[in-house]
Amino acid sequence: MRRWRARIEADEQIAIPTEALREAGLETGDTVVVHVVDGEIRIMSLQRAISRAQAIVRRYVPDDRSLVDELIAERRGDV
Repeated sequence: MRRWRARIEADEQIAIPTEALREAGLETGDTVVVHVVDGEIRIMSLQRAISRAQAIVRRYVPDDRSLVDELIAERRGDV
């Protein structure tokens, strides 16, 4: 794991080194998700956050079940 140094500016912004962004697969203009875990600030792309959430849901939903179809049926009052 590589490490970089950065400084928090007076306006509470931080510049993330280009090498760190590249290693994380992030580019200028990307939307990111920021959260704090055990006092650490973690930043990930929105797509990566969505993929992680989908993987969590997959653990609890059988392959032959469609949550989308169930939601649509529920909204239409078919259930």
